[in-house]
Amino acid sequence: MNTLDPNLDRSPDRNPDHDPARGAGAREARPRHTFRRVALVVLVALLLIVLALARPGYRYARAAGLLLRIESPQHPGLIGGIHTYAVEESLTTIRTPAGPIRARRYLPKGTANPPGMVIVHGVHHLGIEEPRLVAFARAMSASGILVLTPELSSLADYQVDAHSIDLIGCAARDVAQSLHQKVGVLGISFGGGLSLLAAADPRYERYIRFVLSVGAHDDLERVSEFFITNQIARPDGTTLEMPAHQYGPLVLIYSHVGDFFPPAEVPAAHEAMRQLLWERVDESRKEAEHLSPASRAKMELLYKQHVETLAKEIQQVIGEHHADMTAVSPHGRLRSLRVPVLLLHGSADTVIPPSELLWLERDVPPADLVAALVSPVLSHVSLEGKPTLADNWRLVSFMAKMLELVDDRQYSPPRPMT
Repeated sequence: MNTLDPNLDRSPDRNPDHDPARGAGAREARPRHTFRRVALVVLVALLLIVLALARPGYRYARAAGLLLRIESPQHPGLIGGIHTYAVEESLTTIRTPAGPIRARRYLPKGTANPPGMVIVHGVHHLGIEEPRLVAFARAMSASGILVLTPELSSLADYQVDAHSIDLIGCAARDVAQSLHQKVGVLGISFGGGLSLLAAADPRYERYIRFVLSVGAHDDLERVSEFFITNQIARPDGTTLEMPAHQYGPLVLIYSHVGDFFPPAEVPAAHEAMRQLLWERVDESRKEAEHLSPASRAKMELLYKQHVETLAKEIQQVIGEHHADMTAVSPHGRLRSLRVPVLLLHGSADTVIPPSELLWLERDVPPADLVAALVSPVLSHVSLEGKPTLADNWRLVSFMAKMLELVDDRQYSPPRPMT
């Protein structure tokens, strides 16, 4: 997904070059990756020539068009217009045991019985209003899919908690019952791991057609330790070493702010951390003025990105919250999964490292794993880099498999929840 639009929010979950201490003006302009667009167009042209009007070739063309719309919503080009619909948007609510939650509905106009998809956002304070998520949902819905984006308040407040798993399941239930068919669930970032857990829950499995996770975690504790060590284990026993993004430790500290600051200072520290995550550094510093000298010094380390100084303290907090992190981690908890799964991860992801996909490959039952791809086309959850034609082919092929699952209606209708 394109991060070059000047109107888009510059949060770290959107921009891998984010520097919280430098403020909102820190992003440097980068040229559009025209190489990728040309490669995709050439690839689709070849497909159309070789496969002509064959259905598989048409699905690949649709997949390439979808990627072009995601990359450049305003200028998708001829291929980006293949099999597209105008999209009507509206706000709605979803029924949950804890009360209704807000959601946005994207309806492809002119479709009598569209397939459905729930798209789960990652950790971002704008929730379903995040511009990149909105553009992505529009691009997906333009493919003829009814899309629902539920707002998960915990994720919008940088908290990865088990309550979100139920909300994802309730969103899938609502869409499935309204359409009288199972629906796909596409989870982004930490929302991807939670989506897999929702699909593994027998209360919600009957409503879910497939799950596609993008940049998901397998083990939150392992990823949290990566934030402070810059290394993470692969399933084969080797170690992946790469610099962790500053965003990760900030989210970790914010979500457990009471473990890092004295009780009386938690409200001010919480607000200072929140403003820092929102890239409002001046406002964060003003809030930090209400803290004690020791706490202000800790905040200063975060402003200067000297997280390594807090590594021992962070490691202790991770250990203390082992049970909480296990509850929101797919690792070892997907044995009951009975829906098709697609896993996609960026090879340069420094928020949730690509090694997490390798772990998820082991956790997903082999019979349910449709496709798994670590791609240099992606960073965390954004289209980035300078991919080769082969890279584009693999990504188009991956998306074509997703569209095949979207189009497959050979599922029994979901039963009403009792």
